[in-house]
Amino acid sequence: MWNEPSAGIALAALDGSSPGAVRLPAPAVVASVEPGSIAEELGFQPGDRLLSINGKRPRDLIDVQMLVGEEELTLEVEDPDGSLHTVELEKDLDEGLGLGFTEALFDGLKQCNNACPFCFIDQQPPGRRSSLYLKDDDYRLSFLYGSYLTLTNLTAADWQRIEEQRLSPLFVSVHATEPELRSRLLVNPRAALLLDQLGWFAQRDLQIHAQVVVCPGINDGPALLRTLQDLAQFGAGDWPAVLSVAVVPVGLTRFRPDGDALVPVDRQSARQVIALVEPLQQGFQRDLGSRFVWLSDEWYLMAGLPLPPRADYEDLPQQENGVGSIRAFIEALELATRKLPKALARPRRLSWVVGQLVAEALEPVVARLNAVEGLDLILHGLPSPYWGQEQVVTGLLTGSDLLTGLAGLDLGEALLLPAVMLRQGEPVFLDDLSLAEVEAQLPVPVQLLKGADDLVASCLGKFPLTP
Repeated sequence: MWNEPSAGIALAALDGSSPGAVRLPAPAVVASVEPGSIAEELGFQPGDRLLSINGKRPRDLIDVQMLVGEEELTLEVEDPDGSLHTVELEKDLDEGLGLGFTEALFDGLKQCNNACPFCFIDQQPPGRRSSLYLKDDDYRLSFLYGSYLTLTNLTAADWQRIEEQRLSPLFVSVHATEPELRSRLLVNPRAALLLDQLGWFAQRDLQIHAQVVVCPGINDGPALLRTLQDLAQFGAGDWPAVLSVAVVPVGLTRFRPDGDALVPVDRQSARQVIALVEPLQQGFQRDLGSRFVWLSDEWYLMAGLPLPPRADYEDLPQQENGVGSIRAFIEALELATRKLPKALARPRRLSWVVGQLVAEALEPVVARLNAVEGLDLILHGLPSPYWGQEQVVTGLLTGSDLLTGLAGLDLGEALLLPAVMLRQGEPVFLDDLSLAEVEAQLPVPVQLLKGADDLVASCLGKFPLTP
């Protein structure tokens, strides 16, 4: 087995003549330079290519962070015109350079080798942007950004690196702990190794957050009970290997393959899952000092039940997975609307669009805002004809869903649009329509909202509307 260095690929060892030579990662391309940073003082500019740090080529942002932690650095840099530079510097230990890069991974994405029938990537129509079809199963993106992986495609060198660089916590899609069932769900015999892998994490004081995507009739009921109890065996002690578990419903679209044997979650199955999990939470609270397992907000909304109180979510360990995100948003709205004026200086009539699944939960806040004299906020909860889902969360609404669902409706003087509907960092919806294309077909301007404060500021006229 090839033993990777603790960080980066040593350039001195790559003479190109040795058998089984390691493929050199691509240079790290600079996207941004932080004002006032060491990188700005050195003259870095977007487009520069970082070739090596102390003679090692970084494989990803993790390597960069570790390599630049030294006090003395020698950087090899290539300008966009091909000019090469060697930069030597001294700095404080662990002080960063202030560089942002175009990619997080410089040696390619580790893609998924499973064939899960419920995979959302396989439930999309053909012909969209290529990035929508990438099946990310990369442990480095899990560590950096909290994306979920299955642990089925890791090499011995990957496991070694996780241990050496202490890449913890990782976020792991479990789905089931019974070996045969997990193998069947992922359509991969390596999926059966999960419990041994969790033992590996426990032995090394490394940690994970877990998720279970529930497919009714397959891994719910007794299978779900066993899964959560098995995971709880790794949730005890001062340094638990499993920190938390999120239970989320399977999402099915009209584009999914025929004959997948999957059925959508309905009100009855949602209530059955809630009835199974909530008593377990009480026992885990007693035995582990934490509820340990949480249901995503969708279960309660689909079941027609109120969301748990904010305190039940503890420190929101799975908020990015939809666990407590709506409750946290409602809490943020309550804080933002605690001190509202009695009246507006100028009347405002605005519309706010959200997914149909969450609209009812947001109506009390809309009523509170509309108590301000002169403010008329219209809430539009939309389904998604694009995905073939009536009950949909806001983040899955597409540009075509907006154009279809809002046609002929009263939108007031502007449309307030949650930014979660757009691809991160780009004004593009999940159906590849751009924000500009959608705006051009709407009768009113669009104002993007990044959070509760933006909503309240827009309603009160403190947030200038996009012309």
